[in-house]
Amino acid sequence: MNRIKEVLDERGIKQTWLAEKLGKSFCMVNSYVCNRRQPSLEVLFEIAKILNVNPKELIDSDDSN
Repeated sequence: MNRIKEVLDERGIKQTWLAEKLGKSFCMVNSYVCNRRQPSLEVLFEIAKILNVNPKELIDSDDSN
């Protein structure tokens, strides 16, 4: 699971903006945001760079299942 949605919400950034910056469709970005699909490490690092965050901030490391 990833935290892309939380980071976008915290920063007031729209999925459409991220999709445009990534060069990906809104549907693809939405599938990442909704955790229906996980981005590759390359894409995750690209998202982190665009959002100016540490890639670790985009990964949900909550192991309390």
